[in-house]
Amino acid sequence: MPSYDSTRGRFRLAENHLAVLRHRTDGEEVPPELAEADRELREAGLTDEAGNLELALAPLVSTLREPAVVLHVEALGAQGTLHHGVTIGDGYVYSHESWPGSTESEYVRLEPTMLVWALARMVNLQGEDTVQVATPEVETTMAVLDAGLDALDGLAGLSAEEGIDRIAEVLKGAGLTRRSQVSTLARLLAGMRSSWRMTAAWQGHDEGTPALQVRGIAVWDCGPLGYWRRELPAEPILPGQVDGTTALKLVRSDAKEIWRLITDLLPGSEEFATTRAR
Repeated sequence: MPSYDSTRGRFRLAENHLAVLRHRTDGEEVPPELAEADRELREAGLTDEAGNLELALAPLVSTLREPAVVLHVEALGAQGTLHHGVTIGDGYVYSHESWPGSTESEYVRLEPTMLVWALARMVNLQGEDTVQVATPEVETTMAVLDAGLDALDGLAGLSAEEGIDRIAEVLKGAGLTRRSQVSTLARLLAGMRSSWRMTAAWQGHDEGTPALQVRGIAVWDCGPLGYWRRELPAEPILPGQVDGTTALKLVRSDAKEIWRLITDLLPGSEEFATTRAR
């Protein structure tokens, strides 16, 4: 059920609730397939019987309708893929975070000065102590990575070291030959806590012509083994752009470097189109 927490100005809303709000704001009839979501919004007090929005919803809806910058986080962990993000409007900034097993996300208004902090928290950026690895860089292909990921399904009943050895054998069989890289990649795959991609999109310009601009980063969070930035294939990745022969390059980075990369995703004032497309 959708809900509103007045103490912190936060909302819990699913995509179907947002769809209803878009129809209501545009003065359109709500289609039958969204009738249940429409009813839930009324029962939660977020709309009235006539479909008018609760006043507290207005800043969120206006920000989502006309964003200046959209930041999206796709995080993959043991419980599947979660989608988080931040929407920057003309006067407000809102974050949204999902929860495993729930269709609803939590929307919270942010102070602009807290934007990078909020994004870092979404990916659990921590300044933890890390252990040594055989090499700070791994260069191979996506086919080798896929083989290593497939090997994770066959580690039941093995000790941690036995599992790493099994992954290492698979990596070598797939074509990774340098011993230091085999050892490091096997340990990274066995110890990966999560992987995530963060992208920023805004209406910018290409040689003076208004054009959508997108840039992103991709990171592996391997706990005590540290953070590993995926330099290749570089974000953003388009559908069909990657196959087994595509180069893979991972570079170890500390939390300070990841913080800087997140900060650098945000466009500067000179990167926006002179007139933002509506």
